[in-house]
Amino acid sequence: MPETFDIHPMTADRWADLEELFGPQRGANSGCWCMWPRLSGADYKAMDRADRKDVFRAMVEAGPPPGLFAYSDGKAVGWCAVGPRLASPRFNGAKSSRPTDDAAEPDPARVYAITCFFIRTGFRRQGLMKRLAGAAVAFARENDALAVDACAIETEKPLMWGEGFVGVASVFEELGFSEVARRSPRRPLMRLGLSSAS
Repeated sequence: MPETFDIHPMTADRWADLEELFGPQRGANSGCWCMWPRLSGADYKAMDRADRKDVFRAMVEAGPPPGLFAYSDGKAVGWCAVGPRLASPRFNGAKSSRPTDDAAEPDPARVYAITCFFIRTGFRRQGLMKRLAGAAVAFARENDALAVDACAIETEKPLMWGEGFVGVASVFEELGFSEVARRSPRRPLMRLGLSSAS
């Protein structure tokens, strides 16, 4: 793996890179086109993968950037979805990842969420998830977030196919995230406060 990657926000001019990374027909994990956290369960199931692709493309074109790319030698090799928590209804409302009832919760409008990753074959298990997650934290800070949430999976047991797309808990621990709730045995809700945000 190269020592450095170029990491850029997803903008409309990079659509061809996303399409090539996800696979024009495959659409990343099971044809999700990164819409899984952004729709209610019923709305997600009502769409086929072509519909999800169209909706996501319109979202990208409208902005703001819904995530980040990692490039190696000009080729997109990794994706991380990051943005306001409230813009991801399934993440925001799911039992495992919904906000806590703590009165000290930060302003919901200023909490970002890292909801998924997609890493190209050949670049997995080499630390790229951590680099993307770190860049996502910086992106959230630049956009005036007070905190970043993730609901990653613990890997003490072997992962089933596709489970790792939510991120790996140990990666977030290394970046300073702390567990703030646990409603599912292997899916801690984790948070990093951004004290430098204004």
